[in-house]
Amino acid sequence: MSSYKTIWSGDKDFCEKLAIGLEEILFPPADAVSLQKTDPIEEDEDSPWQVEAYFTQMPNENALRAIFETIGYAYQPAKPELLPDIDWVAHSLEGLGIVEAGRFLLYGIHDADKLPQDQNKIPIRIDANLAFGTGHHPTTSGCLKALGKISESDPNYRPQNILDLGTGSAVLAIAAAKIWNSPIIATDLDADSVDIAAHNAVQNKVKGIEFICADGFAHERINAAAPFDFIFANILAGPLIELAAPMAAHCQKDALIIIAGLLTRQEQDVIAAYETTGFTLVDRLDQETWPVLTFRY
Repeated sequence: MSSYKTIWSGDKDFCEKLAIGLEEILFPPADAVSLQKTDPIEEDEDSPWQVEAYFTQMPNENALRAIFETIGYAYQPAKPELLPDIDWVAHSLEGLGIVEAGRFLLYGIHDADKLPQDQNKIPIRIDANLAFGTGHHPTTSGCLKALGKISESDPNYRPQNILDLGTGSAVLAIAAAKIWNSPIIATDLDADSVDIAAHNAVQNKVKGIEFICADGFAHERINAAAPFDFIFANILAGPLIELAAPMAAHCQKDALIIIAGLLTRQEQDVIAAYETTGFTLVDRLDQETWPVLTFRY
């Protein structure tokens, strides 16, 4: 299958936001994205950076324009380069390395021999694939940090009914299964992502996760399992706002939810939507551009 590579250049802020936008806002997302300095030797924060994005099918111009509008930068047209027929997804992710997110360590099979021997860390293996959630992005790693903070602040806390809404590669569901061993339903809009997520659960040797292809809460299995006492929703600001009322309808009293995928400039609208439906903001992970919010119902 043909693959395409496109490179955009700019300052660090632009490239960081564009890289995340290509993976978390663009639909369907880029197959793989890498972010690096143009000259890795330069230590100056203002030195040029670049984003390399790989696609099996190039997105249309309107979709790309929408990404630039969302991140607040002038549109730069794509200049795709046709690549040889190799697995560029795996190739581009091989050098990402191990991610430490609170008490969790995320790694690919190529880094298995580099894992630190730390009994206090929980390893999660996520290999290169087409499902979102390698842990290298601030929304995923931020949710893991928020999860770790909750579990460490009260070792006796153990939710009994967990939902991971928009599971992607199942990183969050797997992390929750490793620390709590509680029943989990993990959903995603994309059937291929659901298959990859289920495979990731098997290779991480966790059980008790039920994988479902579903749009939001619109599935009979989700409605039958509700109410939930713990929910992840690492998606986008628009859907998060739309799901505020259904989220409340599917939560039991004192349920905790961790939500991410919103930009800092969208934060107040998201908070208002959840507070209006009965949630109370109890924690905020302050990350540049991409905050992670924890609410109690």
